Amino acid sequence: MDFSIASILLLDGMTNGAVYALLGLATVLVFTVTRVIFIPQGEFVSYGALTLAILQTGKVPGTVWLLMGLALVAALMEWRSSGLKSGLKTLLLPALASGLTWWAAPLQLPLLIQAILSIAVVTAFGPLVYRVAFQSLESASPLVLLIVSVGVHFAMTGFGLVFFGAEGYRSPSFWDTRFNLGSLTLTGQALIIFIAALALIAMLWLFFERTLFGKALRATAVNRTGARLMGVSTHTAGQLTFLLAAMIGAISGLLIGPSTTVFYDSGFLIGLKGFVAAVVAGLSSYPVALVGALFVGVVESFASFWASSFKEVIVFTLILPVLLWRSLTTVHSDEEH
Repeated sequence: MDFSIASILLLDGMTNGAVYALLGLATVLVFTVTRVIFIPQGEFVSYGALTLAILQTGKVPGTVWLLMGLALVAALMEWRSSGLKSGLKTLLLPALASGLTWWAAPLQLPLLIQAILSIAVVTAFGPLVYRVAFQSLESASPLVLLIVSVGVHFAMTGFGLVFFGAEGYRSPSFWDTRFNLGSLTLTGQALIIFIAALALIAMLWLFFERTLFGKALRATAVNRTGARLMGVSTHTAGQLTFLLAAMIGAISGLLIGPSTTVFYDSGFLIGLKGFVAAVVAGLSSYPVALVGALFVGVVESFASFWASSFKEVIVFTLILPVLLWRSLTTVHSDEEH
């Protein structure tokens, strides 16, 4: 391996790592606020990429019908617990996103508008998934929440097969320009991935530091009981957290869609690589998750060059030394609170 090949692999790894960083940040966000190890994070990625790809064909994506079905279930649950007005409010965002997408699908609108519609549809899934699967289990143990999370993953994967089919799709690139930097060729899509990842990370930082809702999420992450006593609704915090996670997943799907063929179940492996980055960060530190994701991307890139058949094994094996080190350095208490 010479320097030119190493630089190409490094650039490719950093590009993938930027996407894994977003997923790692979403995983850390969901866990710190709700204590849910959110396995289906990758499903939002595949839903986002497939929704845009189907919009490109002029058809109404299956996510529209799945979203409305889930919204009706969540609205009925909300109606029974909090009244008709709350149930109708639950239907508002999904109905708006679904209606706009259903109307716009045959019009073959510009790529940017289709991307915004795809993000809106997939983002609307977040609060509904939390309401249906997790809200009634807020006080359950992390193990119970993990089991439910696995069940949600299988459900979303199955629905993906029903509504998208087994065929894979590849969405168009947002920018086809190429820049030659010596022996390196930087594509416009890779540049968009870097810019979008940095912009989204900066926006999340501003959200948590400068807005009331962001501070409420931080308070819930630090002390749920204290936040509740100060008037912060844990229901609202959980739904907002899942909304952000779904939005991050949808954007990640749009970013990664042009570089790989996405199937209904492709999000699982992509999400797991973001989970590896979150584990490196101890499911608690956003900056460490970012660094860990870039490291995962680089390791994957070089592993695909040296041993492509074992690249997934090599990437997931990274969890073992991290868990061993954390087990040896973390102080354990006799009773888990």
